[in-house]
Amino acid sequence: MSLALRPRSALRSLLHNEASGGLVLMASAALALIVANSPLAPGYFAVLQTYVGGLSILHWVNDALMAVFFLLVGLEIKREVLDGRLRTWPDRILPGVAALGGMAGPALVYVAVNWSSPDTLRGWAIPAATDIAFALGVLALLGSRVPVSLKIFLTALAIVDDLGAVLIIAAFYTAEVSLGMLGGAALVMALLIGLNRAGVTSLPVYLALGVVLWFFVLKSGVHATVAGVLLAMTIPLRTSPGRPEDVTSPLHKLEHGLHPWSAFLVLPIFGFANAGVPLSGVTGKMLLDPVTLGVALGLFLGKQIGVFGLVVATVKLGFAQKPSHANWGQIYGVSLLCGIGFTMSLFIGLLAFAGSPELEAETKIGVLAGTLVCMALGTVVLLLSGRSTKTA
Repeated sequence: MSLALRPRSALRSLLHNEASGGLVLMASAALALIVANSPLAPGYFAVLQTYVGGLSILHWVNDALMAVFFLLVGLEIKREVLDGRLRTWPDRILPGVAALGGMAGPALVYVAVNWSSPDTLRGWAIPAATDIAFALGVLALLGSRVPVSLKIFLTALAIVDDLGAVLIIAAFYTAEVSLGMLGGAALVMALLIGLNRAGVTSLPVYLALGVVLWFFVLKSGVHATVAGVLLAMTIPLRTSPGRPEDVTSPLHKLEHGLHPWSAFLVLPIFGFANAGVPLSGVTGKMLLDPVTLGVALGLFLGKQIGVFGLVVATVKLGFAQKPSHANWGQIYGVSLLCGIGFTMSLFIGLLAFAGSPELEAETKIGVLAGTLVCMALGTVVLLLSGRSTKTA
């Protein structure tokens, strides 16, 4: 197959089409805020709390629909590590270090703000995540002012960040574990791994077992979305020397098939279901409450300090090279965009403060505030630094 005819991977397609997916997600969040503060609000919240098949609509969105998103995340992580931008250790160093700084910095800021409030310390991971759809959407809107190397850097960083978020959810936001159900999940995983080793490539077989795996994980106490990542790790990816992208492999087929559904259906539905906050109850005191302040400052201060600080240190110490054709102003602007934590931050916040509507509302306000500030300032910095590059 010639290069001209060979399809791009889902992530490479994302680099060219991220603006549309990001804008749809932004629009769904804005619509949720409008509906939640309109006469339609009672119906909006009533529908989300309606039970169908033993789960509320909101739980179906957050536990089942988002498992599809996490499946896509898992597929992207596996492909990039085995066959993409994170294939070698030199490729992994800079985005890996930046992602670690981008998770640790916000968590430390949140803990510092909430240190005297033990009940809210559980939310330390809320500002640790970066929303790749939003961040890449902003970069796309800036066009040629941002070098492609920075888009690739941000994509790789977000992949490592997503992996960290999955591990955090599994390790720190798990309810009481049912050993029986966990054993059932382990048996299904063993079967999936066996199918992979035996060379089975039928996607319907893997997906059918994936539904069973999701059920066991849901009932085990571990968050159900982790099943999506576990399933992704078993989907076969064929690679061979001289042919880095086998577009006929099951992983590529599934990744390409899921990407538009995730970008234009799953994430917008999640955004619409979770971003609705009645602003009538927002007071000046709420804006200064530890959760709101910790999340907002974590996204704004923690992300830029963690990402930019460790990137500078890593490059200056000679462990990695700066992204090509990018100046330090542009790298700082991208570090600000890493503070856009919408999807994953809201998701972790709902896990951290499940059953506490007031803290959930404070989380949403903090996420929205931190995200908007990072998006606005990051855009300004990238516009100015891009202009200075062109006029230099």
